[in-house]
Amino acid sequence: VGECNIQYALHPESERYCIIEVNARLSRSSALASKATGYPLAYVATKISLGKNLVSIRNSVTKTTTACFEPSLDYIVTKIPRWDMSKFEGVATNIGSAMKSVGEVMSIGRTMEESLQKAIRMVDPSNPGYSPKFKFTHEELLTELKVPTDRRIFAIAQAMYEKSLSVAEIHDITKIDHWFLRRCENIVKTYDVMSGKSIGDMDHALMLEAKKNGFSDKQIAECLKCTEEDVRSKRKSFDIVPKTKQIDTLAAEYPAETNYLYTTYHGQEDDVEPSNGGVMVLGSGAYRIGSSIEFDWCGVSAIRTLRQIGKSATVVNYNPETVSTDYDECDRLYFDELSGERVRDIYEKDNSEGVIVSVGGQIPNGLAIPLDKAG
Repeated sequence: VGECNIQYALHPESERYCIIEVNARLSRSSALASKATGYPLAYVATKISLGKNLVSIRNSVTKTTTACFEPSLDYIVTKIPRWDMSKFEGVATNIGSAMKSVGEVMSIGRTMEESLQKAIRMVDPSNPGYSPKFKFTHEELLTELKVPTDRRIFAIAQAMYEKSLSVAEIHDITKIDHWFLRRCENIVKTYDVMSGKSIGDMDHALMLEAKKNGFSDKQIAECLKCTEEDVRSKRKSFDIVPKTKQIDTLAAEYPAETNYLYTTYHGQEDDVEPSNGGVMVLGSGAYRIGSSIEFDWCGVSAIRTLRQIGKSATVVNYNPETVSTDYDECDRLYFDELSGERVRDIYEKDNSEGVIVSVGGQIPNGLAIPLDKAG
């Protein structure tokens, strides 16, 4: 009675599966599943352990239905582990069932393309999105595709961008489902359409397609050989801005009552009214070697202090393990990217009073000067 985490391995060419491990506790994956669906696993498991049944436990997202339901979602969540294996000498980079990650990111979007590109930027801000990162030779590329490592996603991207392997060939080597590979191919197709164009050639339809497929302003700028500010000005002139959506567990069948939000370009309107004020607190992003829970403690302490002095607190973070991404800790939680582009989008939409960058560590600190220059 309570909560249990079970991990499965699925055979790629049949319906046969194996159970890898069973944990009668709340694991990192359980915390992520809870944040991804808005279903409060730990809360419900505790109530069940105390003798209550699912029908009598209230759904904390809708406030009107019970906890006896299966979450139904109208968005896509992507998890990417954070591996810091390059910080150790002689470590095997092969990825299997053993735990090697030191943290993970969780991104939310309306399509796989949007969610995947967000997640790649989240796990390491130096990655602009789904694009090649290393210069593999053809032999190295085939090895990277065949043997799963922390660099495999970039090997797939290289093969697609260079057109050196077809989707069918990549599937034969990696055994990754065609559905996922086709979503990745859609990203590359949009990039190919933009290639060779200038910022003046970008029309409303192409700009919106690029944003819906998860391209950041910086990625588009690199493709068009212009500045990120040029792209931002162009898309805002088209009135292409992200819409604010709620995590609601029941795919909008019942009104959601939470302040748990994400942004997407797949939307006609905002689910919530702008907060019109408040102070933004930028979280630390993914845990990594050298920065961990201490930054989350600082972030949560800042949130609680703001609320004690009568200020509305808005959090931006994407680490599902943290207390700062518990939506009841703040007045408004944006589970989204920690990038200059996204912080400015939220800041302008909510007419925020200011941004606290000093409590989240390296990533928010790195945004301080660019945000200041942006005004």
